[in-house]
Amino acid sequence: MRRLPPLRALEAFVRTVRLGSARAAATELGLSPSALSRRISNLEDFTGKKLFSRSGQVMKLTDEGRTFYDAVSPHLETLAAAVEAQSESLQTLRLRLGVMPLFGTQRLFPKLPELRQLHPRLHLDIDTGPHLEDRVGDTLDAAIALCTTPDKSFHAVRLDENSVHAICSRPLAEKLGTVPDLDLLEKQTFLVHTDMELSFDAWKKALGLQKLQPVAVDHYDSGQLILEAAAQGLGIAIMHDDHMVRNADPRIVGLYDQKIASPYSYWFLCKPVDLDARPLRIFHDWIVNAGL
Repeated sequence: MRRLPPLRALEAFVRTVRLGSARAAATELGLSPSALSRRISNLEDFTGKKLFSRSGQVMKLTDEGRTFYDAVSPHLETLAAAVEAQSESLQTLRLRLGVMPLFGTQRLFPKLPELRQLHPRLHLDIDTGPHLEDRVGDTLDAAIALCTTPDKSFHAVRLDENSVHAICSRPLAEKLGTVPDLDLLEKQTFLVHTDMELSFDAWKKALGLQKLQPVAVDHYDSGQLILEAAAQGLGIAIMHDDHMVRNADPRIVGLYDQKIASPYSYWFLCKPVDLDARPLRIFHDWIVNAGL
């Protein structure tokens, strides 16, 4: 059997890279900074590579260190998963995840059986409440939120890019025609999601309708309800075209065949310091490759 690297030293190295701070890694492991540094020095002696450059109390990952991390990290996850699968004494892994209902229904839940098969011990507590970003790191471990640019304090992964579209019932679409008419549109009610306020402005600007003043703009906090309201002829919904396609409701259609970049994207958000927690790391690594 090949000689194994010093596992405690390997853990110290990986935590330092993931947390981006030797001090944070030492705190997580209950070590002094000097003890953490000694463990990493042991790993450097074992590998014969300079993994970090040191200047006073600051440790900076070298190119060799990055290459080593990229090569080793996936195998550590595989090892942890293998041990988890064989350990009856391990408890359930639990993640508190905030998600918008429409994203959950259309995109996340159809993929969750795949995650369950890969990690049967991982269970999700789902929260669809408001203000997801504000609650990450408090009542939520992570969130999938719809926003423009996430706060820099988050570890953020962009999951998609979207196009804004006007969606309405088929009878209303026939009435409005295929070319935007300001007079006809000003007689309509528009339906806007409370988390997508800028989308209506983006849509009007792209169509040259900045002067548009509709009868009313009704706000909803549920994408699913907006699509239902549009299907019932209650107004024109300003949503992502992806929402309409995934909803597959024959009662609704898109107005005007134009591709308009949305100010909003879906982002996976968590606090960087929490990323080393195993439930969060499993979900993070899965979702960035899940093709949602």
